[in-house]
Amino acid sequence: MRPNGLRQNRQTDSEADEVPLALTINGVRLVADRAGALWWPEQRALLLSDLHLEKGSSYARSGQLVPPYDTIATLQRLGALVAKYDPQRIFFLGDAFHDRRAGDRIAAEATDFIVAMARGRDLIWIEGNHDPLPPAQLPGERTPEVRLDGLILRHLPAAKPDPGEIAGHLHPVARVATRAAVVRRACFISDERRAILPAFGAYTGGINVREPAIARLFEAPRVHVLGERRVLPIALERCV
Repeated sequence: MRPNGLRQNRQTDSEADEVPLALTINGVRLVADRAGALWWPEQRALLLSDLHLEKGSSYARSGQLVPPYDTIATLQRLGALVAKYDPQRIFFLGDAFHDRRAGDRIAAEATDFIVAMARGRDLIWIEGNHDPLPPAQLPGERTPEVRLDGLILRHLPAAKPDPGEIAGHLHPVARVATRAAVVRRACFISDERRAILPAFGAYTGGINVREPAIARLFEAPRVHVLGERRVLPIALERCV
């Protein structure tokens, strides 16, 4: 079934009950949202990564038939965040689009939604490995990275600690052992120096936080799992 069309979203009861989880990176206070984005109150800015818009249509071109509604579903979630926080700026930390030709396939409905969202606010598109540049018809600034008030916003995390780095690319997920089962959820992973955001897109996989590609980036990592009603801090020892 096709998702409902793009529209403004109102805050739900569960959102109103959400308990915010604060992260401090390089002395900067951020709020982790259970949708998989960071809210930066002092800058009135949303930070999110790896939307991979038009991934479904990219798969279809190669004969892998999946429901082609990932872009609509992802933008609906983004619209809910915009309604919730009313940001002045939105930073997309790379791979907002799945490939260089996504602009040729994206529906006018989705383009119109992004254009409308940009009215009265700034969109900053940070280059990713999938999308060095977003489609030309979309408004906003294009840049390799942003350095602002103690934070470094980029797509690829540096091999060595870069204080203040907020990155994406690795799509961190945690497998958490509970009494009943092992649950796999997207997550933030951070320490006081840097953080990696979960992938925001509807059709994105992930890398286990125990894998060396992620684990080696942190000395004392903190895992924050996206729960149904809030972001849950989980001890790394519970991740399998």
